[in-house]
Amino acid sequence: MPHHSVDPVENHAFWRVLPSASSTDEGLTAAEAALRLATDGPNRIEEPAARGLVVRVLRRLADPLVLILIAAAAVSGATGDTASLVIILVIVAFSVGLDVVQEHGAERAAEALRRSIALRVTVLRDGRPVQLPAEQVVRGDVCRLAPGNLVPADGIVLASRGARVDESILTGEPWPAEKRPGPSNAESLADAFDALFAGTAMVSGEATMLVAATGRATCLGGISADLAHDEPPPAFERGLRRLGLLIVRLTLALVLLVLLAQFLHHRPALDALMFAAALAVGLTPELLPMVTTVTLTRGAVRMARRKVIVKRLAAIHDLGAMDVLCTDKTGTLTAARIALTATLAPDGAESAAVRELAAVNSHYASGVGNPLDEAILAAAPDLSGWTRVADLPFDFERRRSAVLAERDGERLLIVKGAPEDVLALCTDLDDAARARATALVEAHAAAGERLLAVATRVMPGVTAVSHADEAGLALAGFACFLDPPKPSAAAAIARLHGLGVRVKIVSGDAAPVVSHLVASLGIPAQGLLTGAEIERMNDRTLRAAVARHDLYARVSPDQKLRVIHALSRAGHTVGFMGDGINDAPAIHAADAGLSVDTATDVARAAADLILLDNDLGVVADGVEEGRRTYANIMKYVRMGTSSNFGNMLSMAVASLVVPFLPMTGVQILLNNLLYDLSQTGIPFDAVDAEDLAAPRNWSIAAIERFTAVMGPLSSLFDLATFALLLLVFHAGVGEFRTAWFVESMLTQLLVIFVIRTRGRPWRSRANRTLVATCLGALAAALLAAFGPWRALFGFAPLPGHLLGLVALLAAAYLLLAELLKRLAMRENTLARRRRAA
Repeated sequence: MPHHSVDPVENHAFWRVLPSASSTDEGLTAAEAALRLATDGPNRIEEPAARGLVVRVLRRLADPLVLILIAAAAVSGATGDTASLVIILVIVAFSVGLDVVQEHGAERAAEALRRSIALRVTVLRDGRPVQLPAEQVVRGDVCRLAPGNLVPADGIVLASRGARVDESILTGEPWPAEKRPGPSNAESLADAFDALFAGTAMVSGEATMLVAATGRATCLGGISADLAHDEPPPAFERGLRRLGLLIVRLTLALVLLVLLAQFLHHRPALDALMFAAALAVGLTPELLPMVTTVTLTRGAVRMARRKVIVKRLAAIHDLGAMDVLCTDKTGTLTAARIALTATLAPDGAESAAVRELAAVNSHYASGVGNPLDEAILAAAPDLSGWTRVADLPFDFERRRSAVLAERDGERLLIVKGAPEDVLALCTDLDDAARARATALVEAHAAAGERLLAVATRVMPGVTAVSHADEAGLALAGFACFLDPPKPSAAAAIARLHGLGVRVKIVSGDAAPVVSHLVASLGIPAQGLLTGAEIERMNDRTLRAAVARHDLYARVSPDQKLRVIHALSRAGHTVGFMGDGINDAPAIHAADAGLSVDTATDVARAAADLILLDNDLGVVADGVEEGRRTYANIMKYVRMGTSSNFGNMLSMAVASLVVPFLPMTGVQILLNNLLYDLSQTGIPFDAVDAEDLAAPRNWSIAAIERFTAVMGPLSSLFDLATFALLLLVFHAGVGEFRTAWFVESMLTQLLVIFVIRTRGRPWRSRANRTLVATCLGALAAALLAAFGPWRALFGFAPLPGHLLGLVALLAAAYLLLAELLKRLAMRENTLARRRRAA
């Protein structure tokens, strides 16, 4: 499936198109602007049309499992079983209602995106600056931006006075981006110093911008289109749908077989239809929506204790089934803050003097501060002996700031700025020293660090300085900055690896930064792809490439989305963790979309799960909880399908050879209801360590295999019961039905303790709630069969020898089930190899 959106930033690269002077002198005329507004539409990201309530409900009702439950409810009503009718309809209404409410929450993403656009902006119209609502900005408008403004559209920088822009919501980089006129000829958004993008924020300075794209044609507009797109259903929903189709096939086959047998025996048509209808209901796991909802809800409560808030319940399963986690590096693997890591002399040695000089410059320089200055001052020594004399603020033409300061009667001009610019002003370096200093800068840059050079000039008696004084400098050294790795990141990734989850880093940062971070954390990773390389690949090539690469650098939002789709098409259950607007489409597309409580509104709205602690260790906790939840759901699915299929198969076969109905419709429904009620304790059950060790996803083949082994085993003992009752003990109709009902309930309810675990049942003990529901259902079944109301259900008293027979058969069945369950639960070779990979 080709990727469905076009990234307007990466594909059109509007910053490469230079405006003509005539288009920028006075801006547009009011008439021109009105014409373009009518042609292009308002500068807003339209919210996708919300589905009506009726449409949402109908979509849920079209699910195969829901259709089965509705059919079962209709049959129950037709047979007079009002209790079953009400129970099933309540379960369906609750399940459908919950899904509709969750879908409504997901539609908040586009609304959050709209709120990230500026409300009013200054533009030139007819040569005069006017304040307009951002929605009225059009292509060709000339906008003036000041600190604190949100950029209203995508555009080209015409002029800049120290403009710095926070683009982290699009690039993921914590450093403010410098903006100045171009051309930059950049291939990626992060390198386009001559372009401004809608939704980013002016940090400092001023800029004049020529609007190149508005509304849905902007980068944010492309992200909105991705969020509005209907992604394929996630893993849990796909599994439930396949299970529903399996049950439909089994039900149709068995009902048709029974009807054929009944008509061949010339039994009354109405009785045959009622019996077949009861079989259909008996095969339906009508409590499956309730069991899954309760299990997932309990999982959500436990995950909340582990600092994970669940927005979509089914995402708990998807998180547990996840075998690939894609994550941005900022804030997840790094601290998402800029720190001063070292101050170096020109020879690379640590220098306290450089730290002090850099701190003096940051402390006394006028103008708007920046994160680098904040990092310097956070690690500053005592500056009490220094006094400010004069300063030259930072600007982007010079790319440096200068402070004239005095200590102990000595006045120094301290210059701090971009290494290449400051080195050009240093006259104390010969060619060899200059080459060594340049190599030092390049080496640290390759390691993901950002450097500022610090140089000085002695200026005795001077009271004012000008740009001309920034000459004849002596290099003092360099200040080094880094978004430091989180100490817990390596251990968390190792833990995820141990759980069978492969971690891939998908970042907007440069390739050297990503590679150095991975090396410093000791993360096992292979291969690196850049956004430029991904752009040249078609979908098939990318699908092959993602299997060989774990690192992705300088990727755009659309490319992140393509990586997610490529992994999904390769058969993986994919999670994506991010916190910026640029991450929102990938979060939305992943099976398990994760964000953090400090993320942008758009990222949080697109996510299925919100982490209250931006740490991969919390993700590992969530993975274990998801697997615990899935393991308990699968217990019900395995037990329900195999038990129901075994019982209904027994009745279908019995209808061919037994001269009467082996169990009445009421008895079948009672059997099925009591069994389902016994399963309500499953959400509270403990799970084995083996169930937490590796990703597990819906496997219809595994369910079919379990049903094919355990179902016929149950039927084999049922048929043995039939033969003994009819041929050996010559039981009457009432005794036959009562004995089989009791044998069926004993085997169904007690085998739960056998097949709820792959290990020995006495070593893996069931939760007390499950014990209570199972034994309670068994007590109710025995009371119905032997109590004073047995005649209401068509039961008859059983003599002692028949009770002994039933007990013996049940014990033999439990023993054989324990011996065969390993075969029934055995995984196929392909599944084991995938998990090992």
